[in-house]
Amino acid sequence: TLGTQTDYRDGEAQTDPYSPEYVLPSGSVPELLTLATLTWGRGLPAGLVEVEMIERAREKRAWEATLPAMDNASNIAKRKKMMEDMERKEWAFREQEIEKLQEVRLEVLKKLLQRREENQNELDAKRLDDHWQNHQKAKEEKIKKIQHDCALMLRKLIAKRKNVMGKLERRDIIREYTDFASQTYAPLSRIGYFPDNHSERYVVKNFYLNTFAGLCELEASLPDSVTQVEIKAPKPKYTTTKTGFIKRSAKLEVELAQVHQ
Repeated sequence: TLGTQTDYRDGEAQTDPYSPEYVLPSGSVPELLTLATLTWGRGLPAGLVEVEMIERAREKRAWEATLPAMDNASNIAKRKKMMEDMERKEWAFREQEIEKLQEVRLEVLKKLLQRREENQNELDAKRLDDHWQNHQKAKEEKIKKIQHDCALMLRKLIAKRKNVMGKLERRDIIREYTDFASQTYAPLSRIGYFPDNHSERYVVKNFYLNTFAGLCELEASLPDSVTQVEIKAPKPKYTTTKTGFIKRSAKLEVELAQVHQ
């Protein structure tokens, strides 16, 4: 009435089925020995193919029992004819097995070819997509360049349109210096001026700051009050008692004075 349950499944602890040792009595050939070549995972448990093999083995044993004895010439000829017929049947069965095996291999080959074709189609589609993306990128860059050139030409046309007649204008110095966006304050590099050139001339180079001898001379010229500082201890603002404590009233007076300031 009681049952037990383990922590493991049977499949995790199951080994190959046990096959005990056996002893054959003399003169007996049990039918079970025809399955001695089958093992667990290779023919066992028996399927349709194994059942057909067992049935053929039984038919062959029954046929062997019907063979005539080789005691005279007629029986020998009859036995030879029966064996030839059985051999033709065996060859025909073997051919059928080969055909079945070839059909299975052909199906596997078809599946492999189909899978390879699908992979090749996917690869071709990916390459085509990459090629299309590259063309799209080149097209966008070309359109962007055309738009940039268009804006540049429009600016040039607008600048030419301002002076259609080609009249020479005198320089207005007052307008240039009042407009902080003019060439005086912000010259353009395309007219031959580069404001960042020769920027090293604005770097401060001081003998007293960049050399050790200058630093020594600068330190010697300073007064003693700069190099030798005398610190005086500040006098306490609080009134202390004989024991050194600060009275609360004195502390409040200092705080009030700070608030008043």
